[in-house]
Amino acid sequence: MSDPDPHIIYLASRSPRRQQLLEQIGISFRLLAPGDDEDAESLERMRPGEDPGKYVLRVTLAKAEAARERLARRGLPAAPILVADTTVAVGGTIFGKPVDAPDALRMLSLLSGRTHRVLTAVAVARGPRRIESMVNVSRVTFARIPRPELDAYVASGEPMDKAGAYGIQGAIARHVRRIEGSYSAIMGLPLYETARLLRSAGRSAP
Repeated sequence: MSDPDPHIIYLASRSPRRQQLLEQIGISFRLLAPGDDEDAESLERMRPGEDPGKYVLRVTLAKAEAARERLARRGLPAAPILVADTTVAVGGTIFGKPVDAPDALRMLSLLSGRTHRVLTAVAVARGPRRIESMVNVSRVTFARIPRPELDAYVASGEPMDKAGAYGIQGAIARHVRRIEGSYSAIMGLPLYETARLLRSAGRSAP
């Protein structure tokens, strides 16, 4: 089917942060989030010894394939599909989303007082086979965070659905000493790379 609108894309994500970032650069989108019948979390499972960069790209490409199948299954008009995934890494160790509060506290304790990488892959799927992707690598340095503040942050619930157990746009920001790279990528969607991929797919802000 032909594209319903020369500016519309699909965003295959439930993340309100990614939605806000697309709105920030004037991109019109429709949500194409996984349904309750899909095991979206299984796509993010890590493989033993997997390199963080290869991991985040693999997950993003798997999300793109799943979204393309979702589009066809729902009988929706064709349009480019945007997907992204973010992970945090210290050396070769991947910090995904915490499974519970103790896991969030463990991650944050390890990140406290040190520099880590935030890797965000973004991809645009169009047509039956074509997927273009890019990976942004940024660095975040935390000051040493006192244990009572770590406990309070975990108790707030904010870390629970975020890679590395924190959101840069949230309360943890007061402990960020330095950022090297893309703030939007650390939030979950590198806008420079996203805009380049969307332009390549014939989509830009009207």
